[in-house]
Amino acid sequence: MRFKLLLVLASVLALAACHSVKLPRPTDLLPQSQPIRPLADAKKALSDATPCCTTFADFSYQTRLPWRPQRFELGPGSQVAAINGSRSYFLSFALPQDVKLPYKVGLKSELVGRSVTSSSYLFAPTIVQLDEAFQPIDSQDVKLCEYMGWTNSDSGAFGSVEITSDRARYLVVYSSSKQQTDNTYWEQSASTFSTASSTTPSTAPTTTTMGGSYKIQHGPEGVVWIGLMDNSYKRAVSGAVCGKAPQGDGLLNSLGADLGLPRRSP
Repeated sequence: MRFKLLLVLASVLALAACHSVKLPRPTDLLPQSQPIRPLADAKKALSDATPCCTTFADFSYQTRLPWRPQRFELGPGSQVAAINGSRSYFLSFALPQDVKLPYKVGLKSELVGRSVTSSSYLFAPTIVQLDEAFQPIDSQDVKLCEYMGWTNSDSGAFGSVEITSDRARYLVVYSSSKQQTDNTYWEQSASTFSTASSTTPSTAPTTTTMGGSYKIQHGPEGVVWIGLMDNSYKRAVSGAVCGKAPQGDGLLNSLGADLGLPRRSP
């Protein structure tokens, strides 16, 4: 048995040497979080749904905000609110009263789609904090920033909100009209498969390249994670990419500017 295992290992190493295959990171091809539905169909499904609620007082707050971010799927079958000029699927929570202020709520939205393409979209949350009379004391369109970890659980579009008021009793997650027409910057890491030996072109894998940056559309449905901020979400939020880096002026010019030297001509 040991001899057979050594033979298998040797074969794998030889194959890798001959074919020069560079494997992508696990998150270059993201799992399908929901059945892929064109954005136009997702919008129509929402517009055809009958709203259950038109004021924040109509919502149910029986669910307590999770102690760490948990997964919620929003789409057909979810309740719909018609509020603040927006029709949206929503979530509603009771906030914990035994957590020291201020504290943060972590959020993550997953892509709808199996990979990053121009047809991908995600649910962009609006967070409303309410007092005990269900009156808003704070409302934010959450800025989402992309973070690609080494597993699907720590990859996605991350954001957070801070709870600072001792009057905050409830929290609502929905997507405002502005959010639904906006987009999120997404920078996809490059991945390449090299073709196999030229002597067997019919069995060689097709060369595939993925890379560049995208503006991911916001849609009315998707998967949202929400809960009290934990360490993994803190790392993701602090390391997330929120937009394209500004174009530099060249290393020598940057160093020269720091030293007070004249700028070099191109």
